[in-house]
Amino acid sequence: MEPEAPLYKDPTQPVEARVKDLLSRMTLQEKAAQMAQIERRVATPAALTNLAIGSVLSAGGSPPRDGATAEEWADMVDEMQRWALASRLGIPIIYGSDAIHGHNNLFGATIFPHNVGLGATRDRELARRIGEVTALEVRASGIQWTFAPCLAVCRDPRWGRCFECYGEEPEIVQMMTSIVSGLQGSPPEGHHSGHPFLAGPRNVIACAKHFVGDGGTHKGINEGNTICSYEELERIHMSPYPDCFNQGVCTVMASYSSWNGEPLHSSHFLITDVLKDKLGFKGLVVSDWEGIDRLCKPHGSNYRYCVAASINAGVDMIMVPFRYEKFLEDLISLVESGEVPISRIDDAVERILRVKFVSGIFEQPFSDRSLLDVVGCKEHRLLARVAVRKSLVLLKNGKEARQPFLPLKKNAKKILVAGTHADNIGYQCGGWTITWYGASGRITAGTSILEAIREAVGEETEVVHEPNPTASTLLQQQKEPFSYAIVVVGEAPYAEMLGDRTDLSIPFNGHDTLSLIAGTIPTVALIVSGRPLVLEAQLLNQIEALVAVWLPGTEGGGVTDCLFGDCDFHGVLPVSWFRSVDQLPMHSSIGDGYNPLFPIGFGLRMFDKQL
Repeated sequence: MEPEAPLYKDPTQPVEARVKDLLSRMTLQEKAAQMAQIERRVATPAALTNLAIGSVLSAGGSPPRDGATAEEWADMVDEMQRWALASRLGIPIIYGSDAIHGHNNLFGATIFPHNVGLGATRDRELARRIGEVTALEVRASGIQWTFAPCLAVCRDPRWGRCFECYGEEPEIVQMMTSIVSGLQGSPPEGHHSGHPFLAGPRNVIACAKHFVGDGGTHKGINEGNTICSYEELERIHMSPYPDCFNQGVCTVMASYSSWNGEPLHSSHFLITDVLKDKLGFKGLVVSDWEGIDRLCKPHGSNYRYCVAASINAGVDMIMVPFRYEKFLEDLISLVESGEVPISRIDDAVERILRVKFVSGIFEQPFSDRSLLDVVGCKEHRLLARVAVRKSLVLLKNGKEARQPFLPLKKNAKKILVAGTHADNIGYQCGGWTITWYGASGRITAGTSILEAIREAVGEETEVVHEPNPTASTLLQQQKEPFSYAIVVVGEAPYAEMLGDRTDLSIPFNGHDTLSLIAGTIPTVALIVSGRPLVLEAQLLNQIEALVAVWLPGTEGGGVTDCLFGDCDFHGVLPVSWFRSVDQLPMHSSIGDGYNPLFPIGFGLRMFDKQL
């Protein structure tokens, strides 16, 4: 007679009963291991089977190999899952990845506009649908957890994560939290706010981040200090979180930043008293990458202190990500010495197990190979193209209001397409694409803006492409004039602190390129960037039209849909477009001193009135 299966393996039992039963069977070492998240490069059978590590992640790309397919990703994750299921209690891992604008670590996936562009759409339903598509492509690769969405309210565009934010006002961010219901599915009526929810195996665990205040740091310094009252922190930076809790968001990530000098990773008041107790969050709180190491200087030099401070503050799972043996040694020692109460460990592990049971991963631990064909499929790319259309913000159209420059004529005889960003998928996608900070060139499958222009114009139209035009380029204008020029300039990809800038001029001599061309040829300027950039008055007077393209992702056809009049412009600014960096920080709530070049909410249409 076979022994009766333990209660925690019975899917008909209530989640809380399963959590309680499994927790009662775990040793201190197994509990501590569930609290560790490790990078895939150190995930071995010894770590996942012998120690029962709780989670694995791919950080900033980290594929099985360069250019790996979804099937190869699924093979890797499933193998690690088999190791985890072979542990004494058979607790599955949850595998995490930064799928923040589509499944951006996967070559060939559908890459959507970054959040700053989505904020320009003000479209809740679009955000939800993007979440659905992202979930399917992430699940196709075997991954169950995405570290998205970012709920930061960006108050200063000098910050290198501005492009990850939906806008500078909390109302815009709140509106776009509907992506959580797309990623996780919509909870049923009567679902208790703060309790984790996942609809099924075609949805992914979402992560509201970074709690809290990361978008309000002094001078926009990444991992900096947000200086404000609690009332301001709650009103501005905390306000999007309850919207996610109402949708059953499963996880929250702590912020690298500090609040009035106290690091979030060690703030018992904000993590436990506010997030868990006041706001009623019952899911798990995860640290950021080596987030606890930053609690001492040099980073991680007093690791025992870092572990104690973060766990006692209320962080449940630590993104270690490499030295997990040291983490387990210190955490177990801290519990045995009484410096970390066993009640805190049990609370953390209860939360981790709750998310795992809610996610259904005990019943369906492996990837669904029937989803492989959805990655980068036509339907998904069409949605991304729609998102691009809706994100574009038309800032100028004609030197005279009664003489609009757009839409462009498709049957022009000869046109010039210039600028560093016209034919560069990597620049279009920005950071967090294939790698952590992104890259230049054809880094994944997609349609560049130049390719989309060639597809949109008439068969007889000659398209001349000059990435770096010079005075000799303009000699052609004298021989056989260009009808118009489309000049595409902007920022190189970046992520986090690599994007912190005090000089927000257009990189790659973008200003000079625009000025050179616009001085001779009627020009529409497309700015590919994760934030507003400096636009001098002289340049604005020279160009005929100006479009903020943001970081549109792989579907450049969405840009030409609007440029050539197949669709009207829809987007409005999610952030204030400053005149000079001397005005920063600038946001619409500063009062009488608010004097932007273009205010938040500004956007023109071609066929209708100003938005």
